Amino acid sequence: MVAIWICLIIFTAVLLYLTVTPVTLAAMTLERYVAICMPLRHGQLCSTQNTVNIILLIHAISSVPGILILSAFFVSASLSFYRQYQFCSVEIFMLYIWQHNLRSGIYQVQFLIMVIIIVFSYIKIMKVAKAASGEDKQSSRKGLRTVALHGFQLLLCLIQLWCPFIEVAILQIDVGLFKIARYLNFLLFYLAPRCLSPLIYGLRDEVFFQALKYYASFGLLKRNI
Repeated sequence: MVAIWICLIIFTAVLLYLTVTPVTLAAMTLERYVAICMPLRHGQLCSTQNTVNIILLIHAISSVPGILILSAFFVSASLSFYRQYQFCSVEIFMLYIWQHNLRSGIYQVQFLIMVIIIVFSYIKIMKVAKAASGEDKQSSRKGLRTVALHGFQLLLCLIQLWCPFIEVAILQIDVGLFKIARYLNFLLFYLAPRCLSPLIYGLRDEVFFQALKYYASFGLLKRNI
């Protein structure tokens, strides 16, 4: 149980970085599209300076849902509400049904845009892959696999929007089952989409893979001794 104003600070940060993940996936997909479909412009568009600007743009776009959701809360909550102590959860900021509908609508529009970007990029890269030959064809196929991976990650991010509704239904049945469901939802739909990219890109890197293999075998050898 924490003060509402403390929970609000935590909620603001969490809300931003929950949204950053799908927007980043869309940006990474567009980067693959530029690299394969517009290779001559890739170096210019994906320079270090532009990468910094894109990171800032990702955070700016990701903050829009949070600003709208929090604005709806600020106009509805009284000053005495901030002094209360409650279990810190997103549900306490949804005072009216229309706020739930607003949040749901915002995220549905956002994920629809992300899906359109990923499907568009996949189709364009697939066309290039069919027309390419040799090394270009191999690079295009790798790009298709990357975009498919981002699509799968986005699907997991989309499912996380349904988790609160599932958890509320389970809570009515059994508290113990609710705790298990919440833990599994966190691992599968919150943590997994954010871990897949660094893990897969890391394993693709030959130096990192060999180092990981070495330390894994060293750890097993030490354990046996």
